[in-house]
Amino acid sequence: MAAVSFPLSIDALTKDIKEGRIDTVIVAITDMQGRLQGKRLHGDYFLSDVLNHGTEGCNYLVAVDIDMNTVQGYDISSWDTGYGDMVMKIDPKTMRYVDWHEGTALVLADLVDHHDNPIPESPRQILKKQLKRLEDMGMVAMVGTELEFIMFEDTYEEAWNKRYHGLIPVNQYNVDYSIIGTSRVEPILRRIRLSMVNAGMTVESVKGECNLGQHEIAFKYTDALATCDHHVVYKTGAKEIAAQDGYALTFMAKFNEREGNSCHIHLSFRGIDGSMVLADDNDPDGLSEIGKQYIAGQLAHMRELSIMYAPTVNSYKRYSPGSFAPTAIKWGRDNRTCSYRLVGHGQSLRVENRVPGGDVNPYLAVAGMIAAGIDGIEKKMTLEPRFDGNAYALETDRVPNTLQMARDLWVNSAWAKEAFGERVHKHYAHMVDTDLAQFNKAVTDFELIRGFERY
Repeated sequence: MAAVSFPLSIDALTKDIKEGRIDTVIVAITDMQGRLQGKRLHGDYFLSDVLNHGTEGCNYLVAVDIDMNTVQGYDISSWDTGYGDMVMKIDPKTMRYVDWHEGTALVLADLVDHHDNPIPESPRQILKKQLKRLEDMGMVAMVGTELEFIMFEDTYEEAWNKRYHGLIPVNQYNVDYSIIGTSRVEPILRRIRLSMVNAGMTVESVKGECNLGQHEIAFKYTDALATCDHHVVYKTGAKEIAAQDGYALTFMAKFNEREGNSCHIHLSFRGIDGSMVLADDNDPDGLSEIGKQYIAGQLAHMRELSIMYAPTVNSYKRYSPGSFAPTAIKWGRDNRTCSYRLVGHGQSLRVENRVPGGDVNPYLAVAGMIAAGIDGIEKKMTLEPRFDGNAYALETDRVPNTLQMARDLWVNSAWAKEAFGERVHKHYAHMVDTDLAQFNKAVTDFELIRGFERY
């Protein structure tokens, strides 16, 4: 299918369905873990019954663990409340073709109750709330996300059967910026890129990364909500395309002892009229007063927002000196040793948050950055001087090094409770508590190898 304009209009979709080119419409929401969940609907039924009225799904979709097990302790969903339904309300602005599935279109949905009230715990609604706060201040957020992945010659089924040991990466050496390295797997990389173009994204580039078989496909920035929507579609699509071609790829933050998978998030505020509110070319760092306050807010709240940037036990294994994953909560001009890197000038000026990994839920992370920036601006926070040099060597505040530490910072944050609301604050604390409880019961390979014989 040739590249098409995005979003796919209802008229164009209707014509495609009536003429038999599209027979299936995927309706999907993003869950707490940043995954697409939903239904495949017959095209005619989508047009007649779902487009204007939505479709329903059980409210456990935002109250389960990674294995889709129902978890007690959530207010939104439990045996006590009867596991009722939520409505997946179609967002027509997200309609697109997904050419890696024959005859298929996809549309994202917002979670609402039967009275059309937003479900506060839904990641997309969390982001929309912060975007509304920003809009009320006369600003919008522009965002780009940079996802890295590691690809293997094994299928997902083979990887599962091997317990994820002994997998064969598609490159046997460091292919960072290597043209030969990307050429080795260009057919699959090209297929992913072109499919994402057909799904409405603007692809910038692909490059090799440091870990064996590691690559990054970069997309052009756009408004915050659209970027996060594209992010989850790309992440799902890349895995589906890889599976179709006999590969497996992972976005997990830390697959092995080598470099992890990052998801650097570039974010800037602009006026609703497009003005560059963060930039001032007369300043030595190119920052306006609002720009300085924005970065000060990021620094002030990074630690208590860690569960939004690094949501799993595995996330925290990225952060080590000299790894290109940050440890020091500092900002610098084009300094990759800092948590926050100021990049670009004038129209291109933005802040890169280097803390998130490939396992991040983009809606939560971007919502966190916006909330922190708003707080910095509202309180007119003073920005510390930029750091030049090796931030890994500093004695300073650090990125939390465990999920337990991040959880405690979130739970004890009065600001986070106020910024996101008590329901959201409690809900995501319980998500982390669930993950920690499950991990703490697990016996790892590390323990077995060390302890089976030698203790």
